[in-house]
Amino acid sequence: MAIGRFLGGVAVHIHNPVDNTYLVVRRSAAKDVGAGHWECITGRVDQGEGFYEAALREVAEESGLRIVLDFLIGTSHFYRGAHVDENELIGVHYHATLLDSAEKLQISVEHDAYDWLTSAEIVARFGASNWLSRMVTRAELMKDGFADGVMAALRQDSAET
Repeated sequence: MAIGRFLGGVAVHIHNPVDNTYLVVRRSAAKDVGAGHWECITGRVDQGEGFYEAALREVAEESGLRIVLDFLIGTSHFYRGAHVDENELIGVHYHATLLDSAEKLQISVEHDAYDWLTSAEIVARFGASNWLSRMVTRAELMKDGFADGVMAALRQDSAET
């Protein structure tokens, strides 16, 4: 098999610790791929940019919210549209914490609706096999399983060089 080229993407699962909910956004009808689908904040990694930087940039662009990236949830391999080489992406999923629950969400033109849902509500709305449900469920298990001090240590080091 030939070595291919991959685009990098990020997905940021923003958690509000005040009410234990996650931000979900619906892709606008104007989007070329996935119009009407619900997701977390997502985007591609720009040339010369790392995954960590891209995650922070995408959150700022698409929501205006201030967050801290907590930890990596996992990775994904997918096609943005048709299954052709130029649409192939490697995605990095981050868990993030909202810094100010009173801060107003400034939804971008990329989305036309949003909601804050608990992990159980995400699974109920989108189904247990949905990628969003699986990642949020994994994030909850990881977050709840961290020993004291682990989250603080992860926040201090992006593990990106």
